[in-house]
Amino acid sequence: MRFNSKRTGDLLLLANGLALLVLLNILASFYFFRIDLTEEKRYTIQPQTKTILGKLEDDVFVEVFLEGEDLNPEFKRFQKSVRETLEEFRIHSNNRIQYVFTDPLQAANEKARNEFVAELNSKGVSPRNVIETRDGQRVEKFVFPGALITYEGFETGVMLLKGNRAQSINASIEGIEYELANAIYKLSNTDRKRVGVITGHRELDSLQFAGLNNALLDQYDVFKVSLSSKNQIRNYDLLIIAKPTRAFTEMDKYKLDQYLMQGGKILFLIDRLDADMSHASEEDYFAFPYDLNLDDQLFKYGVRINPDLIQDRVSGKYHIVIGGDQNQPQIMQLDWPFFPLVNQYATHPITRNLDATLLKFVSSIDTVKAVDVTKTPLLFSSQYSRKVTAPVKVGVNDLRRQMQADVFESGRIPIAYLLEGNFTSLFKNRFAPEGVDTASFRDRSVKTKIILVADGDIAKNDVNPRDNNPQSLGLDPFTHYTFANQDLLMNMAAYLVEENGLIKARNKEVKVRPLDKEKIRDTRSFWQVINLVLPMIALIVFGIVRAYIRKLKYTRF
Repeated sequence: MRFNSKRTGDLLLLANGLALLVLLNILASFYFFRIDLTEEKRYTIQPQTKTILGKLEDDVFVEVFLEGEDLNPEFKRFQKSVRETLEEFRIHSNNRIQYVFTDPLQAANEKARNEFVAELNSKGVSPRNVIETRDGQRVEKFVFPGALITYEGFETGVMLLKGNRAQSINASIEGIEYELANAIYKLSNTDRKRVGVITGHRELDSLQFAGLNNALLDQYDVFKVSLSSKNQIRNYDLLIIAKPTRAFTEMDKYKLDQYLMQGGKILFLIDRLDADMSHASEEDYFAFPYDLNLDDQLFKYGVRINPDLIQDRVSGKYHIVIGGDQNQPQIMQLDWPFFPLVNQYATHPITRNLDATLLKFVSSIDTVKAVDVTKTPLLFSSQYSRKVTAPVKVGVNDLRRQMQADVFESGRIPIAYLLEGNFTSLFKNRFAPEGVDTASFRDRSVKTKIILVADGDIAKNDVNPRDNNPQSLGLDPFTHYTFANQDLLMNMAAYLVEENGLIKARNKEVKVRPLDKEKIRDTRSFWQVINLVLPMIALIVFGIVRAYIRKLKYTRF
């Protein structure tokens, strides 16, 4: 029997290829890997998120309500990004993440639909009204850019579209991983951080602080902390000081100082001047500095709040009565430069993709030398702002006057700072307060963090005068617009206390690369020729070369 050696070699080559392919598949089943070829690594899950997903002990069910046939292209792109992120979550959680997309408007009847929508709204998934033009007609549609996440019998809602505008799709796409991972972390985390809210210095009362307090309780264990009743502070991961108006004693400062030296974190929300709109109708009302007795302590840590108020042409509104009667007052909204509308943020995970934040009676901050402390400005006034040194006249009648633009020339002014590093104790080379046990005194801190915001009202929510119930933090009761105060403060708290660093997932960037319309118009003909002619030329050349090779191969000499 005669064998064709060439055919046998081909069969062996095919068999070896198949065997190699099977071997590679077997090895791949033991070693999981994925390759993200995008420039900004948009499909790469952060290590902190992978850690959370890898520790899940039970299945997580995610029901996304961003569904429907009439979604516009932008929301379709948003939906696609949510689906891709959840698929990555499923893979990295070893199939612990299960998800489904549901259209909440596809109910059996209108009553059932309204009940379902009301239930979603109560769980934190609220609709957004999208207005667009189709075929020359104005079309309005409700979309539900949120999800319900369930884990071990507990459920939480999460809004995936951030801000009040449906146009902020790209910023929301960048935040999908963080919003979903943070919600899963809240449900699965059994080691909740302890947050202490300092009392005893006429800080914001329970009603005024209710909005932020409720948001904190959703993720942390929150306690009121009276410095005068505690010998020392240790068992808190974060302390919040929200708009104190009475001086701190030396003993209070010592306890805060040593808490910081032991690695504690502090969020200072401080008003430097005693300015209040309840007195603004008075003709000769001036705002003077508070005596909080904190200047030397903050100075030691590397910052100083100046005794001034910032006026900003980019500002919030104040509503004044200009006529009418008691039952039907005529109200006008006027720009109030003492209420800066902050949308100038640092490039930092705390402030990334935030909507505007409304501040009230804010002061400027300077930095001073502090060894081994890194100072990062987080918030700025607009470039059309100025400083007014105390005492500052605050009068509603000034609203009626036209502000001269040429006086607002101070440029961007920093109004919040993040301090990180090893701090020096205020009481180093200084006598401790009388009665203090200095046996455990530290004159140098371990690596820790402080955030200082030169405005206490940033954490103050309005109270409804009709029913005396607190309103959402950042909500303007007249326009029903919600500013980003709560999101900003929650990001600050997360950055200060979370050891897993999940907030770093907010650094994800998804670049939009629109086509250059001018370049398209100028080079249209060139690319049309390339697309039409080049393939034909390539086929002709390939045919000629192939025919020539065959001729050489089979021509006998």
